Amino acid sequence: MAIPRAAKTQRRTRIQEEKEELILEAALDVFSVNGFRGSTIDEIAEAAGMSKPNLLYYFRTKEAIHRHLIDRVLTTWLEPLRAFDAEGSPESEIRSYIRRKLEMARDFPRESRLFANEVLQGAPHIEDELKGPLKQLVDEKAEVIRGWARSGKIAKCDPYHLIFSIWSTTQHYADFDVQVRAVLGQDMSGEGRFDDAARFLEQIFMDGLKIRS
Repeated sequence: MAIPRAAKTQRRTRIQEEKEELILEAALDVFSVNGFRGSTIDEIAEAAGMSKPNLLYYFRTKEAIHRHLIDRVLTTWLEPLRAFDAEGSPESEIRSYIRRKLEMARDFPRESRLFANEVLQGAPHIEDELKGPLKQLVDEKAEVIRGWARSGKIAKCDPYHLIFSIWSTTQHYADFDVQVRAVLGQDMSGEGRFDDAARFLEQIFMDGLKIRS
């Protein structure tokens, strides 16, 4: 993970930690709206309510701030997949994964848009992570899904596209939240929309993975 400049000092104070978090929160707002290329240090400093020189004491460059946020997002975003347990029942594990991903879409929409913007721009800052640790994790969980299919617990399927489908359907509720709420209308666009989404996604995924006679 990228280390804030101030964190390299011998004695990191509580005030320094608070300032770093203030900068990161402001940067998350800016990057999630404008993307990396469309954001500037000046905009982040203004959003954080501090001068540009003061911000640069904590993070030397825009790239350093962005990298720190991306590292955080990757760690948080992959935790539900890491928890995918081969010893659990397929139905329980897949339902739990869908719900945890929807909870993240609800609770971390800015982080989701930050990650989506990075990927849409060709993933210039995280290509190594996508081809390395992420691929390794997905390969491992794909083998779990294949094992369930071989043992007759679920129908045979392409495990990679199953994972991709869960990613895309759950993160839609973060990345396209404005569209979702507009289409659902006032009566259906409250917090309950995530429970409604979970029930529907569980239905289509679990029905699709049922063994057919």
